Amino acid sequence: MSIIQNKKAFHEYFIEDKYEAGIMLEGWEVNAIRAGRAQLKEAYVMVKDGELYLLGSHISPLANASTHIHPDPVRTRKLLLHKLEIDRIIGKVQRAGYTLMPLDMHYKGGRVKLEIGLAKGKKQHDKRATEREKDAKREAAQAVKKERR
Repeated sequence: MSIIQNKKAFHEYFIEDKYEAGIMLEGWEVNAIRAGRAQLKEAYVMVKDGELYLLGSHISPLANASTHIHPDPVRTRKLLLHKLEIDRIIGKVQRAGYTLMPLDMHYKGGRVKLEIGLAKGKKQHDKRATEREKDAKREAAQAVKKERR
């Protein structure tokens, strides 16, 4: 079940590969995510010391969060993957010039997971071509819908 999606990532990048990662979250963050107060729009994934971290994601604390905890909405969160997957991802990012983008935050077995994608940036003409394809598909679907009536 998807919580939030990063639609901007699909507009700005070609997504080559997808990986599912766990996220190290604090208790108040899980409660806020369940309440739908998370955002991935400006987020990205960074490699540091052989580990992956999620930066720039915003999780707004709930008003009834604990008084003895000082929540930081944009803190850096560690991503949990197998070592072999991390090594493979790091190799592609360093050699082939890929970027790591968070694509989708969802629940799996009661836990919050993050889908990250190996992405390559789109040029302006690629973005326009993608928009044209979407418009053509939408128009075709509307034409088929009208014929059925």
